[in-house]
Amino acid sequence: MLTLTFLVKTLIDLYVMVLLLRIWMQWSRCDFYNPLSQFIVKITQPVLKPLRRILPSIGPVDTAPLLLAFVLTTLKYPILLLIQVGAFSVDPMNLLVGLLSLVKSVGYLVFWVIIIRSLMSWISQGRGPIDHVLIQLTEPLMAPIRRILPAMGGIDFSAMVVILILYMLNYLGMDLFPGLWYLL
Repeated sequence: MLTLTFLVKTLIDLYVMVLLLRIWMQWSRCDFYNPLSQFIVKITQPVLKPLRRILPSIGPVDTAPLLLAFVLTTLKYPILLLIQVGAFSVDPMNLLVGLLSLVKSVGYLVFWVIIIRSLMSWISQGRGPIDHVLIQLTEPLMAPIRRILPAMGGIDFSAMVVILILYMLNYLGMDLFPGLWYLL
């Protein structure tokens, strides 16, 4: 049962991350002819195409992937409970759990995109097609910090500051929702 629980949780979490990445890429107006962007679009388009007929976009935010990500995070824990215990629980508290899980997933996504961008800056030094998308995604977060804290000795500390802010927000989530935040 643990293997099935791990597999289901991982698949749901990864697909939610891909959906959130698609929203983030649309919000930051990334180049959609990039290979990474094309992969994200191809993996999400079969599910989102029917949803788009029902849900229109609201400004720069595409509501179809956002709603699908919320539904997946809301159903994740009842499905895991069904796998582990054999009982399916429909509770209004699942909406709060789904919303908190979605917020935590956004934080994890930002964290990993910044880490990957930092590692890629050492390897390919901004010349690869994936680097361009990562720069487009993270620059709105890192540029304001770079204006306050300039590079010292050629080292850019803005990624570290954004990660420290994400850690602080994670600890704030632990303080506000002590038992629940660990389970998400």
